Amino acid sequence: RRPSDPTRFIDTMAAVVFTPVSIQASAARPRATVRGARAVRAVSGLGSSASALVPRPSAMRALGLGVAPRTGARSADLTVRAMADEEEKDAKGAGVKQLLGIRGGERTDDIWKIRLQLTKPVTWVPLIWGVMCGAAASGHYTWTPENVGKAMLCMFMSGPLLTGYTQTINDWEDREIDAINEPDRPIPSGAISEFDVQVQIYVLLFGGWACAWTLDQWCEHDFPIVTALTLFGSWISYIYSAPPLKLKQEGWRGNYALGASYIALPWWAGQAVFGELSLDVMVMTVLYSIAGLGIAIVNDFKSIEGDRQMGLMSLPVAFGVEKAKWICVGSIDATQLAVAGYLRTIGEVGYSNALLALIFPQIFFQFKFFLPDPIKNDVKYQASAQPFLVFGLLTTGLAWGHHINAIGA
Repeated sequence: RRPSDPTRFIDTMAAVVFTPVSIQASAARPRATVRGARAVRAVSGLGSSASALVPRPSAMRALGLGVAPRTGARSADLTVRAMADEEEKDAKGAGVKQLLGIRGGERTDDIWKIRLQLTKPVTWVPLIWGVMCGAAASGHYTWTPENVGKAMLCMFMSGPLLTGYTQTINDWEDREIDAINEPDRPIPSGAISEFDVQVQIYVLLFGGWACAWTLDQWCEHDFPIVTALTLFGSWISYIYSAPPLKLKQEGWRGNYALGASYIALPWWAGQAVFGELSLDVMVMTVLYSIAGLGIAIVNDFKSIEGDRQMGLMSLPVAFGVEKAKWICVGSIDATQLAVAGYLRTIGEVGYSNALLALIFPQIFFQFKFFLPDPIKNDVKYQASAQPFLVFGLLTTGLAWGHHINAIGA
């Protein structure tokens, strides 16, 4: 696996919240295939057909032969059928994973499914969530058809278009490493041509810019703030994945750039569309992105050996597992506790208490799952703790919006 790529970060924040539990659980098992399911069903059918060749119990008794209980045969048949059902479920789960861009998905020859896979739809969710937080933080969002339209366009820009661009260019730049480590991915496997990948990159990028310009015109901004944020975010996405900078190869800067892109930038866009983007909220969200740094570190632990062999200095490689796991949880907890304290200083005590109530379960799951074994229990920790973190983000956004209305800004 590659160091701190956007997929990893998001096999975190939102995938664990919005991905069905059955898909999360199947990630720990070997990927099933449709062929395997058919094979098991064939065995089951063979068992039922072969039973016709076994003499009837009455005939066995007439010959004076003992008859074995049928419960064993029934139990075996039920076991085989259960295996078939499980294989079929896993095969369906692999198909869903492929569409969502989650690791362990099945291969497909459908070019549009491959294009969708490259954009990794599961990674769109944090950006869409960030836009919601920014809209809440503006203090001016109301449920009118026009505002819903603006919000939907901003979410489409942030999620499918620009996050899709980020994921596609990340896979493009990693195609040589993937050819060694993950040869089944769409680009190194040859499932999609290099020309088609390049076309997809530019269509998504220019589409995101067009949406940003449309939002600025729709909101009648004197300065095209949404367009400026979009250009900045696109540049960050490029230097994160592409040489010569390729920030993903560097522990601190790469992880923080990733965290900020998924927390601060969509928040800023949502708030700019519905209100004024002020310096104080920008500073707060930049600091909140330190929690995103910690989330990005979580995904580096399983890649220690591969990162070390490739000479990639992820934090677990640079500091070792013991130090890195404490850096990880420390950045997540300290950031949120600091934000809760700040909310108290501006008079938002109720929201501060709500945020604290969302932080303590995260600490509990850190000590229960992550700290004892960050390599083995990273998925369990993410599935248990991250929902509380993302709802903490929304709580902070609502708190800021309430504060804006209270001071009449």
